[in-house]
Amino acid sequence: MALYSEKVMDHFRSPRNVGVIEDADGVGEVGNAKCGDIMKIYLKIQDGVIADVKFETFGCGSAIASSSMATELIKGKPIDQAMALTNRAVAEALDGLPAHKLHCSVLAEEAIKAALKNYYDRHGIAYDPSLFPDCDHCEGCGN
Repeated sequence: MALYSEKVMDHFRSPRNVGVIEDADGVGEVGNAKCGDIMKIYLKIQDGVIADVKFETFGCGSAIASSSMATELIKGKPIDQAMALTNRAVAEALDGLPAHKLHCSVLAEEAIKAALKNYYDRHGIAYDPSLFPDCDHCEGCGN
């Protein structure tokens, strides 16, 4: 059995939504010191919808594939649906990740939420702080 699914390999070899949005409405950057993966997500939001999303990821193939898939899953979706994206949904959309690479899908979820928090902060939009837990202490819980 192959270590990586065909979807992981496809998103690694041909990642979607790579790049920078210069006038982004929200930007989030997260990293995992243990493995060295760093993800940066840029959001363009219009009328409460993710009109465009781009990413820059420095990391392994699973990190790049997770970033690519996560951006595909939220592009064109309302903010509340983007907020509801979980690392499990990212991993499932990739047809699975090896257990030792699940932290990459956690980083993708965290990067999107960091970008949304930045959007709220920049635009003075009130939000429930519990929606944005500080996960700097964790190694990737797999939730």
